[in-house]
Amino acid sequence: MKLQFRIPYKQIIIASFLAALIGSFGTPVNAQSQNGIAHRPEKLSPALRENKRKRQNGTVHVIVQLNSAPAGRLDALLKRRGVRVKDKFADLGFISLELPAHTLEELASSSEVSYVSQDLEIGALGHVTSTTGTDAVRTEKTTTTSGGLLGTGLLSTTSTTTTTYDGTGIGIAVIDSGIDQSHYSFKSRIAYSKDFTGENRTDDPYGHGTHVAAMALGYNSEYSGIAPNAKLINLRVLNDQGIGTSSSLINALNWVLANRTTYNIRVVNLSLGAAAIDSYKNDPLCQAVRKLVDAGVVVLTAAGNNGKDGAGTKIYGQIHAPGNEPSAITIGASNSFGTLARDDDGVATYSSRGPTRSFWTDANGVKHYDNLIKPDLVAPGNKIINSMSDVSSSFSNKLVMDNPSLDAQVTSYENRRMMYLSGSSISAPIVTGTVALMLQANPKLTPNMIKMILQYTAQPLEGFNNLEQGSGQLNVEGALRLAKLVRKDLTNSTRLGAPLLTTSTLPTPRTTIAGHTFPWAQGLVLNYGVATGEDLITKYQKVYGTGILMSDGILMSDGILMSDGILMSDGILMSDGILMSDSTPWGGEEVFLPSGILMSDGILMSDGWMFSDGILMSDGILMSDGILMSDSFVQSQNALINGDASPCMSAVPLHY
Repeated sequence: MKLQFRIPYKQIIIASFLAALIGSFGTPVNAQSQNGIAHRPEKLSPALRENKRKRQNGTVHVIVQLNSAPAGRLDALLKRRGVRVKDKFADLGFISLELPAHTLEELASSSEVSYVSQDLEIGALGHVTSTTGTDAVRTEKTTTTSGGLLGTGLLSTTSTTTTTYDGTGIGIAVIDSGIDQSHYSFKSRIAYSKDFTGENRTDDPYGHGTHVAAMALGYNSEYSGIAPNAKLINLRVLNDQGIGTSSSLINALNWVLANRTTYNIRVVNLSLGAAAIDSYKNDPLCQAVRKLVDAGVVVLTAAGNNGKDGAGTKIYGQIHAPGNEPSAITIGASNSFGTLARDDDGVATYSSRGPTRSFWTDANGVKHYDNLIKPDLVAPGNKIINSMSDVSSSFSNKLVMDNPSLDAQVTSYENRRMMYLSGSSISAPIVTGTVALMLQANPKLTPNMIKMILQYTAQPLEGFNNLEQGSGQLNVEGALRLAKLVRKDLTNSTRLGAPLLTTSTLPTPRTTIAGHTFPWAQGLVLNYGVATGEDLITKYQKVYGTGILMSDGILMSDGILMSDGILMSDGILMSDGILMSDSTPWGGEEVFLPSGILMSDGILMSDGWMFSDGILMSDGILMSDGILMSDSFVQSQNALINGDASPCMSAVPLHY
């Protein structure tokens, strides 16, 4: 008997969704209340408030972001006994302090102070590797005992082996605007470079690709990428204005397919996109991605930066191509608010939301929309600091030349400079680096296994639905821990229901980062609903093989989604639609939008509510077909440069 899971829903929730979906260009949605910001303390980070509670009589080290020069009461506080100004970052408008914990409220009440957070100088490897859980699993020590007299342990020897998970041996193809190969972050790890723009250069005059690549595998002491020892393959498809063509991207993807074994390319990062017009079934970009995935290459794509219109109104249905391709792992942007703990994290307001609105047209001229749930998960992407390409000439780094405030001002050395960037294009390479760590730990993982593990171990963000966050926020610690347990002898011919793990003891489905413990999602998003159940990690599912889509194992009967018992085992439960997270594992939440609505062709409707494809527009602007753009045009450009107006990671001067 097939298990099924039906959840009731409220019409008022659907009405709210539909109003946002069709544009509601009247009164703008309150961005704070709709995006999980309003519940955060106004000026003190949650972690700092907790620290204050525990150390009321002690001292704390903080970073203070100022909106004006200290005066009056604040100036007097800074000169008070017991308060020490450790450093000043004049260009950034920051100061670092050591002060008694009981003075934090007084500090935050000053009008010159915009935000106070813990001093991030303690995180030598940088904010991103800490808040994603990468630092927690970077090294692993294994102790073995051998020998011994007649099994007594006498005269035995003990040895300890240390393994560093840094992407060693894994090739990552970054397809973008080129890379500044002289930057210290890459040293000599660029294995190959090729230009597909016709400009006959592989450096980065636009300034996007260098930052993106560094998020995945750059290395320096303060701002490390996730997989700093992976091999980098630099394929340039965006010109010096950050624009390319679909054909240039297809050419690059074709090159990867032909040369993947030569450079052991296991992962491709696409922090770029075009308007998703054609159904994934027809779009050549999607088809090219599918061929790579079928060949065993994991493809990570940015969801896009069109989650709101010019008036700040939340909109749905703006996932870029090839992020609308089911086999790709599509990444949205989350906002960490500059803290390591994840209890204040939310989805960035600009991150593109599903459903996918690419379509095909039948002989009668009727449009049939894909309406897939995307993104698959989210990762930090708001005002993230990493490598900045050369700005020593007038033809270098257009982004910084046009927007000098992007320079993080952490050093004067040209080949070590850093910059701020925001968007899903910055989030995607963080997950790309994570995949490299997983493949280093377990080279036998298939792209579908990797997608399952990333989603199963993700952190559901409270107050956001599946169309905004997929299964949740990236959890590197959990993903690597589960990846190491998966058997290495699984193939497409492995029987359905065979043991998936090397152990019968299941991993604890929780992770602790910076003192905050959160549950795993324990589910994965499939086209029109959420699959849950321990069978996802205890039993081999046929959909984990290559040459098949994860959603192929799901059927719909009488409006109910269920596993087919052939490609997915009967012990897997399916939700009846898109869920709204309450920060607990997926499965018991209220339905935000039923599956039956998503699965209907053309115009979507439910209980008298209907909407058309007006959501293809963002502030009246639609990217033209065939034009490929990095995550930085029109509304995306503003998100890339400015991000959300919220606290972010602090700039830490580089040490040599």
